[in-house]
Amino acid sequence: MSETDRSDAQATPSICRIAVAGYKSIAEEQSIDVAPLTVMAGANSSGKSSMLQPLLLLKQTMESNYDPGPLLLAALCLTLLIALREHHAVKAQELKWAISGRVAGSVVGAGILIIVPREEISLLFGSMVLLAIAITLSGFNLSLKPATLFGAGTFSGLMGTTSAIGGAPMALVYQRQKGAKIRGTLSSIFVAGTIISITSLAIIGRFGQTELKAALVLIPGMILGFFLSKHTSKILDRGFIRPAVIIASAISGIVVILQNVL
Repeated sequence: MSETDRSDAQATPSICRIAVAGYKSIAEEQSIDVAPLTVMAGANSSGKSSMLQPLLLLKQTMESNYDPGPLLLAALCLTLLIALREHHAVKAQELKWAISGRVAGSVVGAGILIIVPREEISLLFGSMVLLAIAITLSGFNLSLKPATLFGAGTFSGLMGTTSAIGGAPMALVYQRQKGAKIRGTLSSIFVAGTIISITSLAIIGRFGQTELKAALVLIPGMILGFFLSKHTSKILDRGFIRPAVIIASAISGIVVILQNVL
């Protein structure tokens, strides 16, 4: 091997150590050093395969292309069904301002991501959601005025674009409303937002027949959940809707923060 070959080999990234914990029979962390030639020997069922299989899982994960298209289409079908079921409680005037804000926030959020790292923005918005929850728990009540709806919709679009969790701002605004109105209004907003997202994916070539087929696999479970929700929603409407909204919003904010801290 020439000196050039040796320097190229040394510069090539390689795995020098494998550490595995909590996988199959390996409860505590176990590690092995990996050399250019590594031989593993041991009795049957001693864990040799368990040390190597995570490499295959990592390879599959890195080679697979995550595409939100199938999930978005399934979510579109679900929110569309809920919006149709609860349409009697939805006010078009409120919807107009909220959707306008959602679209504006999505555009602004995409622009911000070009300049500011996603982690910093998501951390900020997650903290702001928790602050908003603290304010609402103090007794402050947001009225459903055009400015409030547009602002919440904008904030929702910003969070949806930067952290994929955009429901909390609108949910907090509607937390004191009846369950049917919350479900119908938020679902209608999400229908519009999801259509925009799917259209964007189609334009850039990330949504086609493959994603459509993958989405069809999710549809049966989604339909089952929709029919079951008809019964669970009645339970929530017995005075549990506001606590559920606050808890779900708090979890959303905490998840966004933890995603960027851990």
